[in-house]
Amino acid sequence: MQENEDLASAHGDEPKMPIIIYKPGCNKLDAFDWLKDLPFVPDENDVVEIRFKNTRKGFYRNANALRLEIGDVVAVEASPGHDIGRVSMVGPIVNERLKKLKVQPTSDDMKKVYRKAKAVDIIKWEEAKKLETPTMLRSRQIAYDLKLNMKIGDVEYQGDRTKAIFYYIADERVDFRQLIKVLAEEFRVRIEMRQIGARQEAGRIGGIGSCGRELCCATHITNFVSVTTTHAKYQELSLNPQKLAGQCGKLKCCLNFEFDCYVDAQRSFPPREVPLYLAGRTAYFQKIEVHKNIYWYSDSDSPTSLTPVPVSRVKEIQDLNRKGIKPEKLLPDGELSEAVTQSQDLLSSSSLTRFDVPGTKNQKRRHPHKRKNRNFDDKENN
Repeated sequence: MQENEDLASAHGDEPKMPIIIYKPGCNKLDAFDWLKDLPFVPDENDVVEIRFKNTRKGFYRNANALRLEIGDVVAVEASPGHDIGRVSMVGPIVNERLKKLKVQPTSDDMKKVYRKAKAVDIIKWEEAKKLETPTMLRSRQIAYDLKLNMKIGDVEYQGDRTKAIFYYIADERVDFRQLIKVLAEEFRVRIEMRQIGARQEAGRIGGIGSCGRELCCATHITNFVSVTTTHAKYQELSLNPQKLAGQCGKLKCCLNFEFDCYVDAQRSFPPREVPLYLAGRTAYFQKIEVHKNIYWYSDSDSPTSLTPVPVSRVKEIQDLNRKGIKPEKLLPDGELSEAVTQSQDLLSSSSLTRFDVPGTKNQKRRHPHKRKNRNFDDKENN
């Protein structure tokens, strides 16, 4: 979203509508309307979805049957006063969203959409957003002076500047009654405190992850799913807290992305804890390559020497051991998986200088402008 204010007066003291350019798809709470081609006529029973500050959304009843489109800035009912938000979803797709979230569209508790925002509403809304960062910094200092074990991570003003929501994170229960009194006297607004978790705070603040990209919780993740060390074990990752933890201090959310793929791939794999009994020695499991279907085993005589064994061969040896048969070798002579024999380095057979121009051509084209200048100087001297 790109916003540009033009507060110049159009006719005397009447404020001019600020120019607000909305680009769909630039916010993590945007949704694709795959039912937009269906005919739709709004009425007073329709429900629309409104987004606030790219952090929260809510459903509101279009009581006045307004012609609303995605991206419109509207004034909605709040407690108390009114709030300013942006329409994120309209039409028949809202009904599908209500069914998914199990929200009753006929609920009396659902608030209303008053009107499309006027120039005065947008100006006051923009002024309120400019106060959020200074308010957050000042509230942090006040909480520190009161010796409260909490951190205020974000502040969100209501559109009419009559209420402010303070999002904080704390490890223990905090008695912030005195803090609310001080904040109300300091900022002259109604105060609401909301506790959030470490993941929600990271999503609000944002940052760059260890992968070099922007944090997933700040770009597209809206519902946080619990992550445990089991997700790392199934993916054969090292249980190192420093590598598995994100910027929020919790396990990375991306451990969930490929977890189902690894679980499905290992459903037909034989048990790892069962050793393979061979003639005169025993092979013990060491590691696995899931998507290559390879187990790595080491002998009791040489534990540092690892041998790759295909999953099919592991099943075969385990079946033989159950019958009391001990094969001579882990792998028959000349049988080895192609995935093991091929090089693991994709660029091992390529040269780093394969795209460079040969040196002879570079020497001929070296400093051509100097030669021209030299020939020109020689002609002048003659």
